[in-house]
Amino acid sequence: MLDDDPLAQTILALCAAAGPGKTIDPTEAAKSFARSREEDDLAWRSHLTQVRSRAVGLARAGRLVIYRKGKPADPDDFRGVYRIGLPRGE
Repeated sequence: MLDDDPLAQTILALCAAAGPGKTIDPTEAAKSFARSREEDDLAWRSHLTQVRSRAVGLARAGRLVIYRKGKPADPDDFRGVYRIGLPRGE
C-alpha cells in the first residue's frame, strides 16, 4: 500500500536524506510533494493532512518515527507540532 504511494515515498526519501538521528518538518514533505506535481507555491498546504496520515501509517509500519518535543510519540495519540524521522539506529 505505502510502497507505491508517491507521498509516502517522498516522506521516506526526505527522512533518508536528512540522515540518522535527524528529522524533517512535515511542511518540507508537503512542499516537496507539491513541487514534484508542479503545483503552485501554496498548494503544499492542501497536502498537510495527507502528510500526517501517511506519517502515521509509516510509523505504525515501523518505517519511521513521529517525534514530539524530540521524543518518539505514539502515532495514534499525538497532537500539535511534530517532526518525522527514521527510527534511531538505522
